[in-house]
Amino acid sequence: MLLAVTSPYPFTPALEDRLERARFYEASYRVRTGDVDQQMRVRLDGTARYLQDIANDNIEATDFHDSDPFWIVRRTVIDVIEPITWPATVTLQRWCAALSTRWTNMRVRITAEHETNRFNPEMRPPGLIETEAFWINVNDKGMPSRITDEAFEMLAAMTDEHRLRWKTMHPTPLPDDDGTDRVHVLRSTDFDPFRHLNNAAYWEAVEDELLDHTDIVDAPHRAVIEYLRPITPGSSIVLRRRRVGDELLLWMIVDDQVAATVSVTRAAS
Repeated sequence: MLLAVTSPYPFTPALEDRLERARFYEASYRVRTGDVDQQMRVRLDGTARYLQDIANDNIEATDFHDSDPFWIVRRTVIDVIEPITWPATVTLQRWCAALSTRWTNMRVRITAEHETNRFNPEMRPPGLIETEAFWINVNDKGMPSRITDEAFEMLAAMTDEHRLRWKTMHPTPLPDDDGTDRVHVLRSTDFDPFRHLNNAAYWEAVEDELLDHTDIVDAPHRAVIEYLRPITPGSSIVLRRRRVGDELLLWMIVDDQVAATVSVTRAAS
């Protein structure tokens, strides 16, 4: 299922659409109650788990799951155009929108046909979330590695952009401490088998902050996270945050260094 955006794309820069010729991988998942907030909206960490699931399933379905099995995410962009709520089934389509020899921009379009039940009896418009993630191919030591020729050929056929370069979307420097920093407590279940903080766990901290900024997520919004340093077991995260107009900015600080930066921005009406 492919839903077209009938209104002008509400975010700048817009995420690249899929080329007509491009192959894509598709998977569907049920929205579970563990994915949603108290208003039944699929949370950002729930969306991140869908993105992890389809990435894993996509790699397993290819011929290069043995030759190029290790990838890390440098950035994720989540554009919530029409919210997805429970109950529903989400359909994800994944393709390569740009690449270079060591990294790719992987696009995932998430659509949802909503259902009703006794807890959410009203019909809702079909959900639509557009995402893009900057993935780096790494070796078994975690170092950036060249994509194999076979994998590069398959990915390159999906896009005309073969000279992808990194450019931050978060140029704002870390502001001085104004006394409002808070500690975000991590749990053992937040870490993956490689002793790194799971990508979805970062978004759980963001969801805690959004409780005080519901006006941002009550409309179409763009959420961006850039991972700068790994967070390992035993770490303590300090959150520094600033609200600037329709944008919430977050810095995740570990041992006095910024480990990740986040922005959540309400689209201009």
